[in-house]
Amino acid sequence: MLNENEAQDVIGRTAYSGEGEKIGKVGQVFLDDRTGRPEFITVNTGLFGTSESFVPVDGATVTGDDVSVPYSKTKIKDAPRVELDGNHLDESDERRLYDYYDRGFAGSGDAAAGGTYDGDQHGVAAGTSEGYDTSGPNTDQAMTRSEEHLRVGTTTEAAGRVRLRKYVTTETETVDVPVRKERAVLETEPITGANVDAATAGPDISEEEHEVVLNEERVVVDKVTEPVERVRLGTETVTEQETVSDDVREEHIEVEGDVEDRR
Repeated sequence: MLNENEAQDVIGRTAYSGEGEKIGKVGQVFLDDRTGRPEFITVNTGLFGTSESFVPVDGATVTGDDVSVPYSKTKIKDAPRVELDGNHLDESDERRLYDYYDRGFAGSGDAAAGGTYDGDQHGVAAGTSEGYDTSGPNTDQAMTRSEEHLRVGTTTEAAGRVRLRKYVTTETETVDVPVRKERAVLETEPITGANVDAATAGPDISEEEHEVVLNEERVVVDKVTEPVERVRLGTETVTEQETVSDDVREEHIEVEGDVEDRR
């Protein structure tokens, strides 16, 4: 169940059902007139959040920026519609809501749901019949001035996807390779005392043939695969400055009549 401190900071948070379904934003918090404890919250439901459904805070919990209530989204959307008389729930409406949510009703003739927290998160004092900034029999002589301020945060979401893919291309590689070839060379040498015996061996006149095998080198091409580098896909975080702006409201107090302004 929400306590008084949590109630002051619950407006604007997102409400989720007991099954984890997103219901809508919390709009108001209603307090018990006698104890000042939170008793109901309203949640924006319907198309584009155009309707407000009342939900008992009994069993509600706050986790981070979320509020969890022990009811289904359908149960909350189908809750009885309540026409407010100012910022108070009538006892009959309160009883009707408790009966709908199967919760026991502890009213005693007076409206049990007294104050609210509005969008500026200011609580209406329990047991008063006038608003906190309206002079009347149950308020003091002071008037509260309020301002809205932007509360900015960040959320992480997927912005894109990067895939590392390997594919094969074919290109022509040219290499100059030196090759050796043998060729026939005709040489003559004179008859000398050193070679006369070899030159005159055999018949004086005859027919002969001599054959020489010529060799040459031929280019042989082979392919070998070898690793050249490793490529890894990673991420890095960079910080950029982004400016946001929105309209905020500010209350102003002016005085009329014969009075000395000591502000």
